[in-house]
Amino acid sequence: MAVLELRGISKNFGAINALADVDLSIDAGEVVGLMGDNGAGKSTLIKIIAGNFPASAGEIALNGRPVHFHKPVEAREEGIEVVYQDLALCDNLTAAANVFLGREAKKRFGPFSILDYPAMYKRAGELFEELKSETRPRDLVRQMSGGQRQAVAIARTRLSDPKIVLMDEPTAAISVRQVAEVLDLIQRLKETNHAVVLISHRMPDVFAVSDRVAVLRRGHKVADKPIADSSPEEVTGLITGAIETA
Repeated sequence: MAVLELRGISKNFGAINALADVDLSIDAGEVVGLMGDNGAGKSTLIKIIAGNFPASAGEIALNGRPVHFHKPVEAREEGIEVVYQDLALCDNLTAAANVFLGREAKKRFGPFSILDYPAMYKRAGELFEELKSETRPRDLVRQMSGGQRQAVAIARTRLSDPKIVLMDEPTAAISVRQVAEVLDLIQRLKETNHAVVLISHRMPDVFAVSDRVAVLRRGHKVADKPIADSSPEEVTGLITGAIETA
């Protein structure tokens, strides 16, 4: 049974049809690469899964159970976490503080409570170790490389031990070495049985870590197949419309 299943998802913004009858499923421990040109509907689909806004039609099911999200916190409570393209990190805070942002560990002293920094540093360090990242809990984010920033964002998703991680362009605008670090992080998520949806314009990245590739064009799903049965040339054709469907 798929951990996440989308059935007939459509989304209209007034007269604009951003998504039309999209089906998509993903299993635990699977990485699905979601590709398409700008305006194809990729980010809209991710935001619907994450509870940013509702679909105009269709259904979302988790482990076969229909769910309805009205806000992101409801999706998070069901085990869905998102790594957005801008990462949403606070540059003036440490890695650990960013990992626990909004979910800080606290110690109580009678009617009072204070932040439990040792516990947050310890847990953040464990998460970075699990991800095989060199990021250190006490380092300031503004001093980090792009790959380290991604590690912080991914560690934040791991804090709640989610079932599904949605990643929006995680390798955009970073160096080749940092891209390799991020792809390693995605591989770690896969090995720990997380389901990952990877949005990317970078064909080599999708083919390096994905099990399947799904292609959207103008809001319609035009392909969904094992990565081994496709090729960068075919996906390019599907994105541009040179190939209708696959």
